[in-house]
Amino acid sequence: MAAALPLIIVAALTTLSLFAANAPAGRSASLFSSYEVLSLKLEAPFNELFDQARTNEAYAVTGTLSYTDGGREVAVDGVKVSVRGNTSRREAECAFPKLKVQLPAAPSSGELSGITSLKIGTHCGESNGDRLTAKYGRLSNQQSPLREAFVYRLLESVGVPTLKARPARITYAYADGRPDQSPPQAQPIVRNAMLLEDTDEAVKRFGGVRDIEEKAFTNAKAQFSARDTARIALAEAMIGNFDWCLKMTPADAYRCNARHPLWNIVAAVSADGRARPLMHDFDVSGMVVGRHPWFKDVFNAAFVPSRSPIEIEVLAQVQRTRALFSRADLDAARADFVKRKPDAYRALGSATIDAAGKRRVQEYLDAFYLAIGSDEAFYRPVVTTPGAQLYSNENRALVCADRGAVPVGTPVSAPLQTQGTLMQVHVLDALWHWADPPKCPAVREGPVWIDAEAVSSDFPK
Repeated sequence: MAAALPLIIVAALTTLSLFAANAPAGRSASLFSSYEVLSLKLEAPFNELFDQARTNEAYAVTGTLSYTDGGREVAVDGVKVSVRGNTSRREAECAFPKLKVQLPAAPSSGELSGITSLKIGTHCGESNGDRLTAKYGRLSNQQSPLREAFVYRLLESVGVPTLKARPARITYAYADGRPDQSPPQAQPIVRNAMLLEDTDEAVKRFGGVRDIEEKAFTNAKAQFSARDTARIALAEAMIGNFDWCLKMTPADAYRCNARHPLWNIVAAVSADGRARPLMHDFDVSGMVVGRHPWFKDVFNAAFVPSRSPIEIEVLAQVQRTRALFSRADLDAARADFVKRKPDAYRALGSATIDAAGKRRVQEYLDAFYLAIGSDEAFYRPVVTTPGAQLYSNENRALVCADRGAVPVGTPVSAPLQTQGTLMQVHVLDALWHWADPPKCPAVREGPVWIDAEAVSSDFPK
């Protein structure tokens, strides 16, 4: 591979250069030209908004947005404030959900120049430490939006198409009185937040003229290039994000892909009809929340010597790509990430996030580059024989026979012991074959046996 890398890198960078060449600056260029924390003030009847928006997604209230423009205080009256998001709008998830602010007219100067709408990633709630929400595993405190804003910056630094984001500090003034005060008062709260580029603006920035709605999307193989899709899949692994779905082929049923062919992925279509994926929405990614409560229900911690959930999460998504793409496409994507590795760590070094968040980001980055950095690490042993089975012992007692054969591409560990033609291994459920009910405890909790001849590192060929 060493001799081929320069040509692969040139090809990958050429593709990215052509991608960027068609990208106009966009109206949001001023707002997202800096990573500095931006201060804003938003006054609105938030109690009314949150009460009504739980059952009426279109509900909006009127408020005032204030900011500083060249030392001059500017107040924009008549802004429309609404709740956005999917699961985050549920009260059990976020007491203070994500917001969207529509301005009556775009300011002509300052950092909000040309902006007619703002998407705000809020602090979600007031939890302490690293406690996560019970249902979806969100970090509901003001560390979360700054960490998520950094994830967007990190992806940009390694050349992955995504939306732009900027960290913010927002003063929220309750026009109808804060509910935690008696009697209710309009005393504001000040919290960290994230400003997110409008999806339509991002599509235009990447040279697109429209995006494909989920119902009209078929599958990635038909509508994206393999190189673009491989880059996105590896990027999701890098940040530890599982809150995305992308139907790869017509028969793809991995995790949520069968019911959501396009989730937290924008399909941007250019004037020549080509579509490219843009990834977004990372508030439950590993780099933001720090851990996934469902881990023990899917993966076996013993698969790697470190028993690190982060290492296993990253490895699982990295290894899944081998069942989806050719070696040429995989090696091109790996080469591009490796070339940009110094940029990723420089971005982390200057990030304005909490110390614990920085440590967690580095753990994910370290695990990712360990998993893709060499052929030996990337092309590890996987099941390559169709119809292979798992056994609980050397007498070939089948494990979870109702789940059928082991999917080709499933990673296995180095042999723990051998017996005749069988070897005992740990299995990494990278394809989530045993994750859905009924689950298979044997795969998650201990070693199993498999025919040695069913396993090889030569995959894909």
